[in-house]
Formats: sequence, structure tokens, C-alpha cells
Amino acid sequence: MAAPLTDLSTTDRFWADADRHLVRYAGAGDFTREIIDHAAGSYLFTESGRRILDFTSGQMSAILGHSHPEIVETVRRQIGSLDHLFSGMLSRPVVDLARQLAETLPSPLEKALLLTTGAESNEAAIRMAKLVTGKHEIVSFARSWHGMTQAAANATYSAGRKGYGPTAPGNFAIPSPNSYRPDFVGPDGELDWKRQLDFGFEMIDAQSVGSLAACIVEPILSSGGIIEPPVGYFAALQEKCRERGMLLILDEAQTGLCRTGNWYAFERDGVVPDILTLSKTLGAGLPLAAVITSAEIEQEAHDRGYLFFTTHVADPLVAAVGNTVLDVLTRDRLDERATELGAFLRRGLDDLAARHSVVGDIRGRGLLVGVELVVDRATKRSSDELGALVTRRCLELGLHMNIVQLPGMGGVFRIAPPLTATEDELAEGLAVLDQAIGDASA
Repeated sequence: MAAPLTDLSTTDRFWADADRHLVRYAGAGDFTREIIDHAAGSYLFTESGRRILDFTSGQMSAILGHSHPEIVETVRRQIGSLDHLFSGMLSRPVVDLARQLAETLPSPLEKALLLTTGAESNEAAIRMAKLVTGKHEIVSFARSWHGMTQAAANATYSAGRKGYGPTAPGNFAIPSPNSYRPDFVGPDGELDWKRQLDFGFEMIDAQSVGSLAACIVEPILSSGGIIEPPVGYFAALQEKCRERGMLLILDEAQTGLCRTGNWYAFERDGVVPDILTLSKTLGAGLPLAAVITSAEIEQEAHDRGYLFFTTHVADPLVAAVGNTVLDVLTRDRLDERATELGAFLRRGLDDLAARHSVVGDIRGRGLLVGVELVVDRATKRSSDELGALVTRRCLELGLHMNIVQLPGMGGVFRIAPPLTATEDELAEGLAVLDQAIGDASA
């Protein structure tokens, strides 16, 4: 056993223990050098007494803010009566949540499988699609992020592919429709997404061995840099899937449950996926996810012996939390609030762009917004250093921001405050971002 550390302050001891005993899991990134003591609403509070405005809702999850009183009360009540069960047993919170989810969704989405994380829900959805279609090939976006378990990681292209050996055969990527950095352009210089999509599936058809099972995509690619496909794209994508006998899986881990101003981001496009996955926002910060599909697909999966049996499938504790989340979203009309606050945030960001030439693009919907930084607006030349400087300066000034930095793109801030945030809190964050951009640019 290692000798105990002595003569260190409590804080120094904390970081010595963290550096010595924790596995780092964020690539080249380091842990933020703050010890978070507690959180409430839109703010984090450190042991040293600092207050930090949280513009990421934790890991893009806490849509009702931190320590929402109704969530706290639900956890206290439920854990005292029923927290966990054998996976073949059912409880009222689980059935209630399945019903409530179905009531928020268009037909024929009505059958739910309750799990824990986004990766797990995508794993279960892909597994279902393969079994139902009898095929194995999976298509996703070249900037996608669907999780770190095997099938989800195989369908993830934005990061984490190198160094782990071969992926499963039959995983293909199509170009991400990035209107700010278009690869296929029309005579007007704008993204020609129809030609891009046609090209993407021509390449898929050339590589496929005739076993295309599903296409899994995010309505807004978050880790890919808040890339939102143009209106009409998903209807055309669904048609490509139909032509090939593929199922369309939409991963709404970050976009689902009112964040974009709609209950579900796919509503804008008038499409209904064959399988929908939810996570992050469903538990409002607690580990809860769902796979939702039609009775027809569920029946076919069941007839073929669908197996996705996990330790925490259909756990009553987090299901009770999910019910509270849906109740609060409905009662407080947080879809409308996300639209209103999103418009307020967008106006503030447009004002920043007018005064800071390094703001190259602002995109997204509702309270999921991306701000791309560039060194030169004309060439759209990016700078990893600039993004890192602004991020660091924001934290120094009391604002937590998350920046995505991918090859070929500038640093893209993902702004996703809680739906319960106030205009004053958004204004506070905008003021800090304004100062941080100015300081870093200088």
C-alpha cells in the first residue's frame, strides 16, 4: 500500500489523488481544475466559493437545471420505496413513463424500452434494426457521435476511431450537410445537399454487400459542431432508406424533449423515424434513456427473439424521474420557453458577431446553439488556439462553455443552457462571452 500523502492542503491532496488514481477519459483534454461542491439551477458552485454559470446543462443533460426541487423530491420519495428490480419485473413508474412518452409522440411510435445511457439506447436500436431487417450494414454521418459501446462507437465518426483495432464490417459514413462549410455547392455557392446526399448513397451502394439495415443520425449533430441539416434533408434521407429497405433511427439524445423549441427536433421536418432514441434530457441529468418504436417493429423483433437484457433496464427509480421531467416540461410549456429564450440568445449572439469578426457562424435551434470561431471570415480559416483561449477565459470569468474542435472546422461552442434559465442569466453569459472573445482576440 502506498504511503499516505502528508503536508499537503486539502485541495492539493484532492488533485494529487485525482491525478494518481483516476483514468482520464477525454482524449487529450484534462479535467477542469475546479472542485465542484454543489449546483443549483443554472449555476455550479466550487469549494473555493466561486459561482460558475453552466452553459452546457452539465453534459448537455440537465434541461431543468441542477437540483430541480421536483426532481429532488421524486428521488427522495422513490428511493425510499422502490429503486431497483430484477429486469423481468415491472413497476408503475416504468409503465407510466412508457405511456407518457407515447403520448408525446406521433403514431406509430408507442413501444418503449427504458435503459440508462445514450450509447446503450443506440446499441439497442441498432441491434433491433439488424434483427428485424435480417441485415447488418449501418450508415451514419461523417461527423456523428452515437456513443462509446461497440455498435454505437462503430457508427461514430467525429472522434475516437483510431487505435482500437477494426470496427465491425458494414459501417459506412455519408457526408454531413454543413451549410457553413459546404462540400457540394450550387451555382449560388450554397450547399447543394440533394447532390451531396445522392453522392453519399452512390458511395454506400458501391460499398454495400446488399445488407443495408439502418441509417442512424442526429437531427442536429452536436459533437459534430452543431450542424443542422437543411429543411427537406431528412425527408429525402428517409426516402433513400425506404428505397433500400433500411430503417431510419433518429438519435435525439441532445435535441429531444423541448430543447430545440419542439418536443422533438424531427417535428420540423415532418418525418417520423422507425426507431427513436432518447437519453440525456430524458433523465434531466440522471442516467435514463429510451428506445421507442412501432408496435409492428417491436412485434417482429420479439418474434425473432430480440435480446437486450441489462442490469438496469426498466429501473423504477429513474423511470419515476422521467415521469417528473415530462410533467414539468408539459406543465411549464418549456417547448415554448425554449423558443423564446432561444430567440433572446440568438439576438445576443448576433450582436456579438457584429462586434467580433472572429465569430464566423451562429447556428442551431432553440437552446441548442453553435458559435463557430474563425480567424478570417472570408476564408473561414480556423484556429484551435483561439477557441482554447476563449474557453479558458470564460471559465476564469465565471462561465462554463464547451468547445468542439474538429479537423477542418474552427472551434465551435456548444451552448445549451437549462430550459429553466432566465433572460438575466443568458445576458450574464453573453456578457462574459463578449469579454472573453475580446480578451482572447487581443
